[in-house]
Amino acid sequence: MRTPTVAKFAATTTAFLLAASGTAYALTDDQPLGARAVLAAHTGDVQIDESAPVITRENVLIHAPLHTVWKIQTDVEKWPTWQPDVATAVKDTPGRLRPGSVFRWATEGLSITSTVRQADYGRRLAWGGPAQGITAIHVWTFTPTRDGILVHTEESWTGAPVVADQAALQAALDNSLHNWVNNLKHQAEAQVAK
Repeated sequence: MRTPTVAKFAATTTAFLLAASGTAYALTDDQPLGARAVLAAHTGDVQIDESAPVITRENVLIHAPLHTVWKIQTDVEKWPTWQPDVATAVKDTPGRLRPGSVFRWATEGLSITSTVRQADYGRRLAWGGPAQGITAIHVWTFTPTRDGILVHTEESWTGAPVVADQAALQAALDNSLHNWVNNLKHQAEAQVAK
């Protein structure tokens, strides 16, 4: 029997929790939305739960235009071409992904259904939802700088399963977001270099 590596364990744990929580990476097409979308009864940007037992934040500076970074991040059906752990990704909702849009994706042998909560073209993406005792909120922001696009992502997990194994789930989420932003950076910068 093969002993799993820490990274493989973290990736598998993260995929399981994402599937259980209904969390997903928010998506929209590369065209601006007419109005900012937010969670029900929320009048501003979607925020993570700052009191959550598991919170991860990651930043990466990407040396590529905003349009390129946004298009890569929001083209769900191409995720498997640049995210090694994503096997499939399919939109369920036709047209531009927007608040309430649903897409399905598979990672580490698990199928995940995700719902977009906020999509503000070139600025902010957010998603999340409760399932099986875990509530996840994930937010992405994109800030143009003189040197490129600063991508910031943060995610919070709450619920009994998170409290029961906080250390392992913190490590899994840390690893997942670290890999995601670095894969996004690599893909965007490679496209610009072509």
